[in-house]
Amino acid sequence: MLLGDATAIHASIPRRQQTDKRDARHILSLLVEDRFPKVWQPPVENEETRQLLLHRCRLVRLRTRVKNQLDAMAKNEGLLRAQGWSKKRRQEIEALPLSGWCAERRKDLLALHDEFDKRIAPLDEAVRKAAENNVDARRLMTHPGVGPIVSLAYVLIIGDWQRFPRGKYVASYLGLIPEEASSSDKRRLGHISKQGNELLRWLLVEAATLAQRHDPNWHRQYLRLSMNKHHGVAKVAIAHKLAIRLYWMLRSGQDYEQVKERGSHAGQSVSSSGCGSRPSN
Repeated sequence: MLLGDATAIHASIPRRQQTDKRDARHILSLLVEDRFPKVWQPPVENEETRQLLLHRCRLVRLRTRVKNQLDAMAKNEGLLRAQGWSKKRRQEIEALPLSGWCAERRKDLLALHDEFDKRIAPLDEAVRKAAENNVDARRLMTHPGVGPIVSLAYVLIIGDWQRFPRGKYVASYLGLIPEEASSSDKRRLGHISKQGNELLRWLLVEAATLAQRHDPNWHRQYLRLSMNKHHGVAKVAIAHKLAIRLYWMLRSGQDYEQVKERGSHAGQSVSSSGCGSRPSN
């Protein structure tokens, strides 16, 4: 079964008169002339593991929403010091002198948090085992800030790295590059395109905070963007770099320390081995 790129198919239609019959004829002509723009599809054998990652990340997001509500309750009561979630933070929230429906809400949210912890724990273990059994995922885990979840998601969602001639195409594939509407000598950049896989993009942005602490150049850029723009912009910028570095680790077959010693490979293209064309979506 073929999955077509709807944007590319629509762009190849010269006429503005569009009907189901004309669309069908156009698609048939693309197939007959071997010009049908196919979209890359991940292997079927990895579907179960991809569903595991997706299910786990969705539960984690729901748990985070519960944590945020508990944290908001604590801040409303004057507990402003703590950053993030910890055992001490939970004890402080449990000790708040609440009554009525506020106390009932706290009780329900804490129960939900415990339930999410119980359900996420076996998923974490399953992801860890799957990552340990994957050679590429083990290699990516040598990078600081990249654990079993990020590494396994990267390997499964990116698929065959040879689809990408350069690291910048990986960043584009994941929607980590800005939108652009430039003309003449005026360059206009917008927000990131977000055209790629949402799950992997989110995981890379989350991992960027830890990854930048282990690279002086990344750390300086992170601090500069955080102060001049916003910490969200800084995290996306580091996630962009992280996506490219992980690509080079897969392509070179080397771990983090080896790739770091070799330095940046930006701008280099794949040699003539049949993978020098722009990747499909």
